[in-house]
Amino acid sequence: MTPVHDDLIARAKAWLAEDPDPETRDELAKLIDAGDTAELAARFSGTLQFGTAGLRGELGAGPMRMNRSVVIRAAAGLAAYLNRKGATGGLVVIGYDARHKSADFARDTAAVMTGAGLRAAVLPRPLPTPVLAFAIRHLGAVAGVEVTASHNPPRDNGYKVYLGDGSQIVPPADAEIAAEIDAVRSLNDVPRPDAGWDTLDDTVLDAYLARTDAVLAPGSPRTARTVYTAMHGVGKGTLLAAFARAGFPAPVLVAEQAEPDPDFPTVAFPNPEEPGAMDLAFAKAHETDPDLIVANDPDADRCAVAVKEGNQGGAWRMLRGDEVGALLATHLVRRGARGTFAESIVSSSLLGRIAEKAGLPYEETLTGFKWIARVEGLRYGYEEALGYCVDPEGVRDKDGITAALVITELASQLKEEGRTLLDLLDDIAVEYGLHATDQLSVRVQDLSVIARAMERLREQPPTALAGLTITRAEDLTRGTDELPPTDGLRYTLDGARVIVRPSGTEPKLKCYLEVVVPVASHEGLPEAHAKATDLLAAIKRDLSTAAGI
Repeated sequence: MTPVHDDLIARAKAWLAEDPDPETRDELAKLIDAGDTAELAARFSGTLQFGTAGLRGELGAGPMRMNRSVVIRAAAGLAAYLNRKGATGGLVVIGYDARHKSADFARDTAAVMTGAGLRAAVLPRPLPTPVLAFAIRHLGAVAGVEVTASHNPPRDNGYKVYLGDGSQIVPPADAEIAAEIDAVRSLNDVPRPDAGWDTLDDTVLDAYLARTDAVLAPGSPRTARTVYTAMHGVGKGTLLAAFARAGFPAPVLVAEQAEPDPDFPTVAFPNPEEPGAMDLAFAKAHETDPDLIVANDPDADRCAVAVKEGNQGGAWRMLRGDEVGALLATHLVRRGARGTFAESIVSSSLLGRIAEKAGLPYEETLTGFKWIARVEGLRYGYEEALGYCVDPEGVRDKDGITAALVITELASQLKEEGRTLLDLLDDIAVEYGLHATDQLSVRVQDLSVIARAMERLREQPPTALAGLTITRAEDLTRGTDELPPTDGLRYTLDGARVIVRPSGTEPKLKCYLEVVVPVASHEGLPEAHAKATDLLAAIKRDLSTAAGI
């Protein structure tokens, strides 16, 4: 035995002695008894870091996994932060999805808040994340917590924190909360009463649903027929209720994915963007021939849309997040929307052109709705990763339910005109130029692969991609006049743009590509699409080589 080994076993036993969960206690005890130092070292190599995405990680025992001990510490840190900011006695609303341990983590959070002198209220059952974001503002809470890992794999869970404005935390709040979490020495020091918090009834959900009525134009067509998948998540009940209130035809459900299931048995990754995730929805659409397919991710804050190319018998394809973002923006402009349109830097530059032509303010933010939601005078915000905010006064976050309503309203309006969403996308391309986007996304087991790729690009920056000269290269860690510092690289090319950044929520390196091809008329669209496809493929190839991935 070595001192390092002895220290590892001692730390594991100390953690075991405090662990309140019989399942993770048993798991950890078996690792200790087996002397599995490799696995113990992985579990105790540090702690899950609390940041602007809150916490997210694999379920299991130990400080590098998501478990009740980690959540109790996080809740205690948040409570201490709120009390230090003068929010003692304030309300904290807690929501949760249907993943493994989510209900336990929500209950532990409520107990910690109550023990710290705050008031806690838990949503009545697993509900969409936007319902929690709405509840914070609706109830005048000082903070909110959503227990969710969104579209991560089944083995993960997460802990997302909002402050009283209904927006997710941003610096410096994240670092201040993290410091309070680090100050928690022992779980025995954290009061956790068995009662004293409220479990809300459906009144808050009813208020959210009443609010969804306002995202549609009075008297607008409501005829589009949809196929809907909840992707084994919590969206079904809320979306069906919202569609029924609005007067849309009842969506045809993808039955195999309609009910919450934390094991997500029909998909490798419960994310509509992942290959194969929409196959069952496509099959249902081939059976029923709807006007569009709508999908939520498991916590229903994202909305995916698929359309049929061609007529009867045509193939169904997912619209890119940027395509849906442009469609929603165009629809809102035509409805007379006023206020600021905003998006993150990784989303298509098309939104800025739409806003400019409409005479509307436009802002670009760092990646994440925590930034988009804070834009002053926000009327509409979107991010290419299927996130859309169409009702910022109600929900200061992305909302897959209200986005589904608005895109279905647009499809209904076009249907009345004998047109489709694809027809409108063609019109947009002719008006503003074809803005084609793609993504090079590399999932890794070893996070050092991402660090090495970023280092290589910084030390040996490319001078051209796909034969296009890079006219401007920006290291975003230095920040810009408009943006605070972030770990990313931005390349501006003649008619193209590339952004490279590590994902904030998954072990991925993400590269966002955009090319802009002028189009003189509808007749020129096929050639423009072909040119854009070739350019994107070439940029992806050259960037992959430059990054060594």
